[in-house]
Amino acid sequence: MIITVRKAVALCALGAALAGCGSGGASQTVRPEQPGASAGPHSSASRPPTLSPGPRGLTPVFQNGPRDLGKTVALTFDADMTADQGDRAAAGEHFDNPALIATLRQLKVPSTVFMTGRWADEYPDQARSIGSDPLFEVANHSYSHYSFTADCYGLPTVPADRMRSDVERAYTSFRKAGVPNPMPYFRFPGGCYDDSALKAITPTGVTAVQWDVVSGDAFATDADAVAQQVLDGVRPGSVVVMHCTRSAAPTTERAIRTVVPELRKRGFKFVKVSELIGDSHRDQGTKQGSR
Repeated sequence: MIITVRKAVALCALGAALAGCGSGGASQTVRPEQPGASAGPHSSASRPPTLSPGPRGLTPVFQNGPRDLGKTVALTFDADMTADQGDRAAAGEHFDNPALIATLRQLKVPSTVFMTGRWADEYPDQARSIGSDPLFEVANHSYSHYSFTADCYGLPTVPADRMRSDVERAYTSFRKAGVPNPMPYFRFPGGCYDDSALKAITPTGVTAVQWDVVSGDAFATDADAVAQQVLDGVRPGSVVVMHCTRSAAPTTERAIRTVVPELRKRGFKFVKVSELIGDSHRDQGTKQGSR
């Protein structure tokens, strides 16, 4: 599985500041409950949908929603900052992108932001603002943005015995920043994972979320090319990976201004990842009922 992930990641120019681009594993059975407490204070009636554990109890992996339930697409944005980039932020490097968030609000685009805990520590006001806005949902991108496998495109590596705590530490940072209901969804830094990583984070109760459309916005300088890559790749149920990091993905906001109206013109509806996972649950129930 990790070989497939890495082939896809090679489509992007990756660095330690950004999450990579990979493909996810097959979707598993969906359950509407949240199994663990680490993902935040959801009431039993409002717990977001998650996937059931995969084979051997491994953390499940979600890549895209159903292809046959209408033209829905989820735009996701990785808010990346590694644990060792504080000096760069202090020197003036911008790992945030307020203009992108403002544009998503202006265009009324529901979105999922996969945030590192270190990013939330650096930008608590923005983390709280995003997490408190019903247009968005905040999901987990680890605390450190270190890789959960070896040899993941230059990223430092999280030791196996610290993988679970790295995920949980991010949720601690979200709570400290005032994010009210972070979602039980996790995106691996660099898109790199293997069975050992899936096993290590199973106790957190998260669903790992990958994607099926690579935007190519990492370090891109041509917004039109980024937009075209997204438009060429989107299918019903797609999950698009983009970035919310000004210094390393400077064209994303401009690309969004092209992508959103064009996809709407094509009949697509923008949804959050939670809605796609919920659609998968309903789709599976419909198919089982028709047997």
